Amino acid sequence: MANIVIPDPVLVKNYMDGDENALAILIKRHQSKIYGFIYSKVTDRDIADDIFQDTFIKVIKTLKSRAYNEEGKFLPWVMRISHNLIVDHFRRNKKMPMFRETEEFSIFSIMGDNCPNIESQMITSQVENDVKKLIEELPDDQKEVLQMRIYQDMSFKEIADNTGVSINTALGRMRYALMNLRKVIEKNNIVLTN
Repeated sequence: MANIVIPDPVLVKNYMDGDENALAILIKRHQSKIYGFIYSKVTDRDIADDIFQDTFIKVIKTLKSRAYNEEGKFLPWVMRISHNLIVDHFRRNKKMPMFRETEEFSIFSIMGDNCPNIESQMITSQVENDVKKLIEELPDDQKEVLQMRIYQDMSFKEIADNTGVSINTALGRMRYALMNLRKVIEKNNIVLTN
């Protein structure tokens, strides 16, 4: 009999309904992608192991408390949790600046949350709205690449394929978009951290 692949949302629901094995399947299915992402940012196996574990502790707590509402978007949700934990790690170790200029997550990482209270949710939502308004000011080609990369989590290869340009052009547009955003943020003295 062929193995039936159970979709993520069904496994999430099964786990929330008490099927412990459902989570094991989800972890096994996504662990290489999640762990690979974490390791690519921290480049230390012990730290990556800790962050990976902490990620799934948060996943379990959220699912057990039935606070999960990411309709069908389990992997992006878990990636966001691990991303926030990575940012926390760098903040604690005061090493964040080395990422600032090289990766797009400089502006967006600070929109992360750790079990936010209502006030910080409101601030985060205001920051997100402000950032979205700033993005609207960008030239169309830069805006398109940035939105695909940040909000649709597409790789630069996927962006290049979708927009009909080379990967280098897509990377260049992303770089210019971030430089322009940074200029606008500095010019308007917008403080994104709360």
